[in-house]
Amino acid sequence: MRAVVYRGADDLRLETVPVPRPRADELLVKVAVCGVCPTDIKKIQYGTLPPPRIFGHETAGTIVQTGGRVRKFKAGERVALHHHVPCLKCHACRHHAFAQCAQYKRTGITAGFEPAGGGYAGYVRVMPFVLPGVVKIPARNSFLEGAMLEPVNTVLKAVKRLALLRGDTVLVAGQGPIGLMFTRLLALQGMNVVATDLLDSRLKLAREFGARWVFKAEKPNTSRQRSNEGNPPLAASLKLLKSVRRITRGRGLDAAVIAVPSDAVVREAQHLIRGGGQVLLFSHTRRGAQTNLDLATICIDEKDLIGSYSADFLLQDEVARLVFSRKLDVRRLITHQFPLEQTAAAIALASRPSADSLKVVVTQLPG
Repeated sequence: MRAVVYRGADDLRLETVPVPRPRADELLVKVAVCGVCPTDIKKIQYGTLPPPRIFGHETAGTIVQTGGRVRKFKAGERVALHHHVPCLKCHACRHHAFAQCAQYKRTGITAGFEPAGGGYAGYVRVMPFVLPGVVKIPARNSFLEGAMLEPVNTVLKAVKRLALLRGDTVLVAGQGPIGLMFTRLLALQGMNVVATDLLDSRLKLAREFGARWVFKAEKPNTSRQRSNEGNPPLAASLKLLKSVRRITRGRGLDAAVIAVPSDAVVREAQHLIRGGGQVLLFSHTRRGAQTNLDLATICIDEKDLIGSYSADFLLQDEVARLVFSRKLDVRRLITHQFPLEQTAAAIALASRPSADSLKVVVTQLPG
């Protein structure tokens, strides 16, 4: 079968590799669609893991073979896959911290080599410990929608980390595909969403996804940011600050979701939320990064700074209902589809989005 093999930092090669052979308690799935995820982009571009590997984990496809001991699935069924599933028994799981579970950190889907998702290949082998994460795709829904279950799950998990009441006001900074998912899910829960982005086209879409107010952000001035680190944000934030005060009648935001990897935006959000509010980091995933922050805002003002990473296995049924009912219509987020042999181009576009690009996927669908 064909597969895009990671051979080192920024080194992806289209190769021929053996089709995986499923064991008695496993599935073999023919890949139809695999989304391009920022976490895989970082691994590929920075070479953070040793090669060779076959990446890609936002995967949907068709079961072509089931092991003799598999009972819940059969060949021909269209499915969406989850490559991480927690044990539900360990100390981390008992605290509902599934992403910290040792089993969860294992990757249970592979197309060969060290398991890494395998979605950028023709077929994947699904191991027994992640079979509970396999979701059947209804007849009316597409493989594209199935491939979006995993990223939507990560966003819904993050939304549920926020201590919100219906009618609260929440900033979503960044209206890329992840930010737009936040905007839609928060709006569905009755929140008043303030959306910001650099691009007018994305702000227009944010409106359509349920944002009540939209504001165009300004490109950060790096030198001004350095001179102002640790202080309340200035200049580019004044318009937003005044608007937030007006919208909330001087109270401040109840929460802010940071869907862009910008330290300046984190500091700005910490300034905009009310005492007792929350700032949630979703895009700060590169280890070793440090920034200045007024810690008194966390201690005295009780402004929580929290993070959220990866998916929540227990939410997959709720996520499937949201996506397959199209209350969250993920089809509108998918702007670019690349064939397998152009996976490197797909990753390049996803890492440096154009004005008209949102979610990028690799597809092996006919036609």
